[in-house]
Amino acid sequence: MNKKQLIVSWAMLLFLGGCADNNPVVGPYPNTGIASWYSTQHTATGEKFNSNDLTCAMRKNDFGKNYKVCNMANNKCVVVRHNNFGPVKPLYNQGRIIDLSKAAFSRIADLKDGTIKVTVEEIK
Repeated sequence: MNKKQLIVSWAMLLFLGGCADNNPVVGPYPNTGIASWYSTQHTATGEKFNSNDLTCAMRKNDFGKNYKVCNMANNKCVVVRHNNFGPVKPLYNQGRIIDLSKAAFSRIADLKDGTIKVTVEEIK
């Protein structure tokens, strides 16, 4: 791939990421998939994002519910509160089902891992 093609590819990736729709998942939400950690300024609930809180983003509209997220590689788990909408649709379509705050991710994996395979279970 030449330099021009690389630049165009990156531009398209950024553009598509910004155009992701904000529609929740229709039907059952997957309980296994990929998790990452993220940072932002504000959440979909309107609260200011705090990377030290144990929170998550999911493509659901059930804000305020708690979820148990377990790293499938080491069986470490964390309980998080759903307060944001995400991951973006292209990443969701590739298997990313949840984004965790930095604090939540670091409880179950090394931040350098970037993404991990997890199970997600609603706490009732």
